Order: sequence, then C-alpha cells, then structure tokens
Amino acid sequence: MFSLNIKSANKKIVYKQLSISVKYLIDEKKLSESFKNLEKIFNIKISTLQKKNFLSENGNQIRISKSSGKPDALILNKVKLNDNFTSDFFRNHLAGLIKNLENEELNNLHIFIPSYKPFKGYFDGEEYYYQTFIEGLLLGNYKFDKYKSSKKTSNKLNILIHAENEKMLKSAISKATLLLRGVDFAKDLQNEPGSSLRPSDLASRVRKKLTAAGVHVTVFNENEIIKRKMGGLLAVGKGSSNKPRFIIMHHIPRQKTKGKKKRIKKVALVGKGVTFDSGGISLKPPTNMGEMKADMSGAAVVAGSVLAAAYTKLPVEVIGIIPAAENMVSGNSMRPGDIVTTASGKTIEVDNTDAEGRMILADALNYASKRKPDAIIDFATLTGACVVALGQVAAGLFSKNELLAEGLYKAGMKSYDRLWRLPMWDDYGKLIESKVADVHNTGPRWAGAITAAKFLENFVDDKIPWAHIDIAGTATSSDTNNYTKTFMTGFGVRLVFEYLSEINKN
Repeated sequence: MFSLNIKSANKKIVYKQLSISVKYLIDEKKLSESFKNLEKIFNIKISTLQKKNFLSENGNQIRISKSSGKPDALILNKVKLNDNFTSDFFRNHLAGLIKNLENEELNNLHIFIPSYKPFKGYFDGEEYYYQTFIEGLLLGNYKFDKYKSSKKTSNKLNILIHAENEKMLKSAISKATLLLRGVDFAKDLQNEPGSSLRPSDLASRVRKKLTAAGVHVTVFNENEIIKRKMGGLLAVGKGSSNKPRFIIMHHIPRQKTKGKKKRIKKVALVGKGVTFDSGGISLKPPTNMGEMKADMSGAAVVAGSVLAAAYTKLPVEVIGIIPAAENMVSGNSMRPGDIVTTASGKTIEVDNTDAEGRMILADALNYASKRKPDAIIDFATLTGACVVALGQVAAGLFSKNELLAEGLYKAGMKSYDRLWRLPMWDDYGKLIESKVADVHNTGPRWAGAITAAKFLENFVDDKIPWAHIDIAGTATSSDTNNYTKTFMTGFGVRLVFEYLSEINKN
C-alpha cells in the first residue's frame, strides 16, 4: 500500500528519479507505427520480441526499462475497443497495476490518459472518463492490515496524471478522492472483526467519523428502541449481551441565502447492520461463518454513502438509517415459532432465526417512511438465494417503481456497481403468508431473494418510491475484477453517489 499523492501533471514533463510512465495504445492497424514515435519520445529501443509479443492476439502489456532513467521504465498497455470493452477497463487495469507495483522502490508514476474521443461512446462524459482512472488507483491501493503485528511502511508515491483537459482532470481527481474516502470507510467497517465492531462500536465509529464531516448523527440506545416499540430489532438483538443500536445520519446540504431557495430532493438510505450473524437458534454451519462479520455491509454502504455526500457537499438531503444488532445464541434468543410485533404494529411469525436481517429492516423501513422522503433505498446482505441467482457480479434490484429502478440501474452501469432487476409480482407475496401473524419471516425454498423483498414491502409506505438492493454476493471478495479480490468491497457507495448526483439534476 502506497501513500498516494495524485495530481494533474504540468504540461512540461519532468521525470525525477525512480519514475515509471504508463501509456495506453488502441489496438488498430497503425499500432505498429506507434513504436517509432514512442522510441523517439522516450529515447528507448523496443526489441523485436517485445514488439511481436505486444502485437500478438494475446499480448496486452510490455515493460521497457531505461538504464539512463527519465523515466526508469515505460509500461505500454494495449486497449482493444471491441465488444468486451467496458467503462470499467481503466479502473480495473489501474487497480491491478498499483497492486503489482506495491513492492517496488518507486517514487513517481506518470499516467498518460488517452484522448477521450475514441472512448466517447463508452463513458458518461469526459470528466467521468478521467474519474475512472483515479478510482482505479485508489481502489487498488486499499488494504486492511491494522491487526498485523508487523506492517510495511507505506512509501509515498507521486502520481502525475497527463490528460487533454486539465480543468476536468482536476475536478475528477477531487471528486474521486472524496468519494473513495466514503468507499474506504465502508470497507474498513466491513473488514472489521465482530469482536471489535459490536452494535455500540458501530454506532460510535459512525458518529465520530460522520460528525467530523458535518453530518448530524443520532443514536438510539436499547431503552429508546424499547420506547419506540421496534420489536424486530429487539427480537434479533436480545440473544446477545451486546445490545442493539439504531443509528440515524442526516446530511443537510447548505443552500445559498440569496434568492429563492430551490426544493432539494430527500432520499432515505437504510442499511442492514447485523454486526455478527451466528444464525441464532437456527445456527449456521461453521464453514465460512467468519464471513458473517460482514453481515453489516448494508450499514457500511449507507454510512459510506452519507459520508461521501457530506465530503462532496452533494446538494441532496440524505437520511441514513442503520438498525444494528448482533444475532447470537443464548437463553434469551428469539425462537422459531415466536410472534414479534414491529414498530409499525404489524406482526411477524418467526420460522427461521437466521432470517433476521429482514426483521431489523422492518423497523428501519417503517422509521424511514415516517420521515416522508422522496425515495427509500435499502441495502442488505439479505439472501444466499440472490447469490445463487446472480453470483457475485451483480446485486439484486427489487422495486415496483419504474423511475427509481431505472435510475438505479443506470447509476450501476455507470459506476460498475451493477444491478439486475428481479420481479416483485404480488404472486410471490402469497409464499410468506402466515396463519397466525401478518407475515411469515421466510418462504419456501424457491424464490428466496424475491420473498425476502416482498417481506420488506410490508413495512414501507406504498406512496413512497422504494427499492431494495440485495448485496449478499457483491459485498464480499471475489475474482470479478482487480479491486474486489482480497477484501470486502464497499459495493454500493459509488452506485449511490452516482444516483444521487443524477436526481439532483432533474
């Protein structure tokens, strides 16, 4: 992990000691002619073998060292503008590159962003095109090593970005840097072990971090939760000695005092905050149970998103809501067969105590509805069924509101925090009907991700546009790309930021 200093490069290029330059070349008929220009510009000699390897079908990258320095090495990367090219290409590539350079004694990295024109059809504007490069560097540089007894000292790395439009580049650097601070905060929460991130710890960390960013944070303790009759949250949390918390974050953007104030949109974000999930009496199998420290990933997304909104002064009112509990086994744990009364007054028949996330969200969604936002979006690592359906490539999107669903889908495709919509037909609601309560907390084996969403629907004001996003697959590490391989991913923060940025324009 480097200590990065990312900035726009001067027009006059000056190479200092221990420098590497990174160039991208589009795979086209004139590609071989580019070698002559590069040899002249960088005062290098590219060998015949290197040229053949680079020009071959499978050749993507070559590295040429310079004994005379200025720079000490040049890395050439081939870009194929074919059906497989996506807006994630440069983000993904640079995330991998920065990881590969981690152990090198490197002081300066020059990155030359290609002209925007050939890539215009793949990106939502030139500034966002630049932003993906910065995001890749920051995403790839993330590491969670606070519990290692011996840690390597972070080397300072100056990254100088060369681009055609300096003004747009500087804006992209600023925006990406602030946004990724929100992503990193989400990741830090996700990767923290359950022993040091109990509900009270989560509340304390969120309060400290977001208050410093100008966000108003309120935390309900157990007594206040009881007073507000949040039965779902209390039922899940009562089996643990670490009592539940209910966290509310409020980002209120500043408006200009002169002239008529414009009405700003208000969006409520709700995140499942199960800081550790043993499954309760319906105990999970021990294999990979340690990953359940990240069953609060929805909460992490919400906290990171509100933080990013505050850092970037996003002109949208954002209410972040986190019901936080630990689902443990004890003599006080909720039991299968219990009937729980939620804050809305609706009752839940408990069949499986491992279907606990939806129960704490029931109280949170009811609370969010009472705040009368323009939209409610919840994030939760809710079902294994969603992972079976979509794998770890995309999160499940559930909504009856076409405008909200379309906006989130587009934001996901832009940010590459991708979503795929599943049906919310009322037929599925019949699968969670209860004979003794208003709703059952689980359905049959089939359509588990959908019945979970239909359960949540019971606790949302039907006059408010609402979307549920199941991030059970995308929150955890995977080989999907270079920036998701090792740690929990922070999936959803960039998605929310892009969505909120767009609704402000409408």
